[in-house]
Amino acid sequence: MIPRRTFINAFLELSSTLVAMRLAPRSPVTRAHGQTQVQRQMATQQDAKRLTNWSGNLTYSTSSVFSPRSAEEVVSLVKKHDRLKALGTRHCFNTIADSPDHLISLKEMNRVITLDAQARTVTVEGGINYGQLCPQLEEKGFALHNLASLPHISVAGACATATHGSGMTNGNLATAVTGLELVVADGSIVTLSKERDVERLRAAVVGLGALGVVTKVTLAVQPTFSMRQYVFEDLPLSQAADHFDAIMSAGYSVSLFTDWQRDRINEVWVKSRIDSGSRGDGTRMEAFGARPAKKNLHPIAELSAENCTEQLGVSGPWFERLPHFRMGFTPSSGTELQSEYFVPRQHAVEAMLAIQRMGTRIGSHLFISEIRAIDADALWMSPCYERPSVALHFTWKQDWSAVSQLLPAIERELAPFDVRPHWGKLFTVPPALLRSRYEKLDAFRKMAAEYDPRGKFQNAFLKQHVLA
Repeated sequence: MIPRRTFINAFLELSSTLVAMRLAPRSPVTRAHGQTQVQRQMATQQDAKRLTNWSGNLTYSTSSVFSPRSAEEVVSLVKKHDRLKALGTRHCFNTIADSPDHLISLKEMNRVITLDAQARTVTVEGGINYGQLCPQLEEKGFALHNLASLPHISVAGACATATHGSGMTNGNLATAVTGLELVVADGSIVTLSKERDVERLRAAVVGLGALGVVTKVTLAVQPTFSMRQYVFEDLPLSQAADHFDAIMSAGYSVSLFTDWQRDRINEVWVKSRIDSGSRGDGTRMEAFGARPAKKNLHPIAELSAENCTEQLGVSGPWFERLPHFRMGFTPSSGTELQSEYFVPRQHAVEAMLAIQRMGTRIGSHLFISEIRAIDADALWMSPCYERPSVALHFTWKQDWSAVSQLLPAIERELAPFDVRPHWGKLFTVPPALLRSRYEKLDAFRKMAAEYDPRGKFQNAFLKQHVLA
């Protein structure tokens, strides 16, 4: 068995930080505005011959990748092809966005279209990522309610898979959506809004790529705010179990990092809004037996914190504190695998202790785990649908043969809590059991059949796990 230190050294040499990973490199081919759609497709096809997801564990099944620059070009592509899938920033670990036929990458559609200060909404193109959007919002005096740990993910893709940050009263990133524009299978453009189509919007936001190609997203915004971030070490597990809600409520966003190897939580990251009256000065965490960190830390303590967001209570804008990793950092490819499981918040401690009992078995295959809280939502296919949740995240060493044996064991331990896996990460929950845990699945299928009657946007993943 390869020692943990060997893996960490390799991790350092590759500059592969926890989830601070780079999107697959941009093509060296210049896509000038004067190029035709066909020329851009041909160039992108050449680039895509070795197209993988960012961690390299998945090679996509086609080299036919289109990069439209407008909704009109998306319409043309959808009308022309019988089978295709929209592709985001390739941060999924499974085949949810794969296709053996054609892929549509919206990375060239990355503009902010309108910012409505009175309505407090921003409308963006489907390919924009949070790293591109957030500084523009800050410049105009606005903010989003939350962000994921990594800012280099696309807005449309994050919402389609119910990606999240943390916070007892914070919904996942998709809960900010107040409107969508998508191109459905016949090439028509469907516009949904919270005011006119609330139920359809709730179905479409976490759409899993099953309904069409999202070309615009409208998000709720709020006035900008500043934050401070503190990190604490060695929180006793007994304190985490006895005071879980209090600990997770100690800041606007709180994350627990553990390797499950000792009866303690390795690190507690507390992110507090300065305007909320809570500075997160360490008093509460120290009362639970944790000690304040004396320097900036990486979630994996042995790694450099150079690319992590500022800690030690230094104030900064929301978008430079809510993620764990810096916006301006261009991360390198990550040699890792990820899984994540959502359980109802009332079962969080039981679930956490169940995994702790597996510590010896999983320890040698794990880089780190993160525990976060997410509020309930009304989005049909969200893992947090109608239940406040806690997510247990696993960042694995890239050894699928070992991880594939561990996931069923973890899922058995979490089964009593009606666990729901993250849609874009690795899991082995039997499809029939997974489908039984989504109350609105039948209604979602009906809507998918309406928007895509011949299965143009379906793939093997959707057929197996959702639409069967």
